[in-house]
Amino acid sequence: MPDRRTYMPLTSADAAPDTGAAVESAAGAGPGSTDPAAPRSDAARAARVRMLRALVGRMHDRIPELADRLVAEVLAEDPLYTDFVSREEFWESARACIEAGVVQRGQEGRGRRPDLMEAERIGRRRAEQGMPLESLLRSFRIGGRVVWEALIEEVSDEGPDALADLLRYASTVWHTVEQQSTVASEVYRRTESEMLRRSDERVQALLDALLEGRGADGGLAQAASAALDLPERGRYAVVVLRAARRDPGFERPDEVDGLRFVWRMRTDGEVGVVALGDREPLDVAAALRDLVPGEAGISTVVDGLAGLGRARWLAETALATCRPGERRVVRLDDRLPGALVAAQPELAGLLNAQVLGPLDGLDAGDREVLLETLETWLECEGSAMRTAGRLYCHRNTVFNRLRRLEQLTSRSLQRPRDVVELSLALDAARFAGTART
Repeated sequence: MPDRRTYMPLTSADAAPDTGAAVESAAGAGPGSTDPAAPRSDAARAARVRMLRALVGRMHDRIPELADRLVAEVLAEDPLYTDFVSREEFWESARACIEAGVVQRGQEGRGRRPDLMEAERIGRRRAEQGMPLESLLRSFRIGGRVVWEALIEEVSDEGPDALADLLRYASTVWHTVEQQSTVASEVYRRTESEMLRRSDERVQALLDALLEGRGADGGLAQAASAALDLPERGRYAVVVLRAARRDPGFERPDEVDGLRFVWRMRTDGEVGVVALGDREPLDVAAALRDLVPGEAGISTVVDGLAGLGRARWLAETALATCRPGERRVVRLDDRLPGALVAAQPELAGLLNAQVLGPLDGLDAGDREVLLETLETWLECEGSAMRTAGRLYCHRNTVFNRLRRLEQLTSRSLQRPRDVVELSLALDAARFAGTART
């Protein structure tokens, strides 16, 4: 379980040991210097180092008090902070962080770079706990202010020279605050990005499992419901788009006309799970009609997330009734006869061969004319007049073509069973790519 402690910056205490090195450098004189002022400079430098080391010791005695102040000031400016960390944990982590800063940095050699490991840790933990980045950065600013004010309090009774010595290094202190804030925010963003990536991968894996028909596996539908924020039991449909991902103009909408969509990109196109509520697949078709750049198939209604695997197959079957390149959104409900053919490609091939096989001996153009006439006649509900109007020919021409088709196939358009066979065989030929496209 991740460490939930809050680590606040101890910028001033961090800077104090390094100050001695800066003072030594600023003194401008080392052993053996011929500068007449060297003895005075050495004495001043030594006094400053003693003052700063004593300051670190006094700060150690004030750690509980500083932790109280830090917690109080953070919560005064950010009352929601304890929505992510309890007040008790917050105080303890603040105390531990201040103590670590005073003790550990007080023991380090002079000139050492500030230790940013705690800043990295707090950035990582706050991202894992879901704390807003703004709250994290605010806590760093407040922590720096609290410790800096305490340092000023400690030297204020020692006279203006001591305060001046401390103020000389204010830029060093606040540069450390900036370093810690920057490191913490960078680690926070990396951690947040990684968490989002892992979360997205998990969601996609759960969605894939549902669409593959494993929704009945123990606990899968329940886990997917929580991850997708969808009811486990509800009315759903699936829409399958053929190669829509290749069209840069297509944007996968999360919601259209009050219908919520959850999309999954696959190698051959897009799959969308639609939470219907009290709506129908007809509403899905209407919502997508002006958005889809190619063909799409929509399943019938299924109950619950566990039924999404079946719904995907039904949507793919509906899509299979569309001709390639045909910009159309179709519902399985409207394509059931053709869907029967599309769902059984081997049987469809046999039907095509038995019923329309005699047309294979014709010239390709002649064969296409007969199939087009039959298709139009079926779409016009057996009206030769309307068929002629659609094909821009005389009604007698339509009769002649249909009689020739009857002779070649040994089927009669007057017998309903033969009409069914011819209609299904035409679908089989079209799906196989042997009819006009």
